[in-house]
Amino acid sequence: MNYNEIALKKGALPFRRSFTAAFFAGLFIAFGALCSQIASAEFAPCGAKFAAAAVFPIGLIMVVLVGAELFTGNNLMAYSVYDRSLGKGALWKNWLIVYIGNLVGSLFLVNLVIWGGTYRLFGGQLMKTMIAAAEMKTSLPPHEMFIRAIGCNILVCIAVWCALKAKGTAGKIIATFLPVFAFVYCGFEHSIANMYFIPCGMAAQTVSGGELTISCSGLFMNLLWVTLGNIVGGAVIVAGGLWLIGSEKPAAGTGDNQPKAG
Repeated sequence: MNYNEIALKKGALPFRRSFTAAFFAGLFIAFGALCSQIASAEFAPCGAKFAAAAVFPIGLIMVVLVGAELFTGNNLMAYSVYDRSLGKGALWKNWLIVYIGNLVGSLFLVNLVIWGGTYRLFGGQLMKTMIAAAEMKTSLPPHEMFIRAIGCNILVCIAVWCALKAKGTAGKIIATFLPVFAFVYCGFEHSIANMYFIPCGMAAQTVSGGELTISCSGLFMNLLWVTLGNIVGGAVIVAGGLWLIGSEKPAAGTGDNQPKAG
């Protein structure tokens, strides 16, 4: 089976299956983001960025191995639109359902972190890390959000494509880990991760009783520009580039988010 067949299956998924798989993908990415914040808080100030980048890939690894639906990974479906194997309507429908499902999954973990008191770990250092991350992301100029998001999804989609071609669990983990480590270490922007990072920082700031510096408008602007940049990086540069060079199509049964039979 080549990628076109995988994309056609994704496009034909019924709403319930697509949304549920997207919910879990958002939850998995949020878990990776939370782990990266815990690592950053524990290793601060020395080695914090390296530690965060080393554990963040847990999220995409779970997405790949479980077969969940991740918006940024599904940007690769544009490959099949260029190849005229998938209609644009099916592509947009999938992206919309998966994007919303990813958001719900991310916000689900935000609630677990806040109401479970996880944000209070390390004597409040984790809460400070959460707030600082959200402030930084919402204060970036729009052009930086956009450009960082392009770099991010180039690496994420390459990770997904390599995992599609990898044989065995170990191969998929390695293929996923390295590019995702790189994008986090480079400080690039991932829209689905930001669905956790920014709301979690907002919630932590609210429960802390401090001055509110993270706004809903900041969240919206970040997700807008980062989502657009992710689409350019994944759907235009990677999917378009792979289609233009006629890259070998991945083998069956090895795909990120590949739906299960039945």
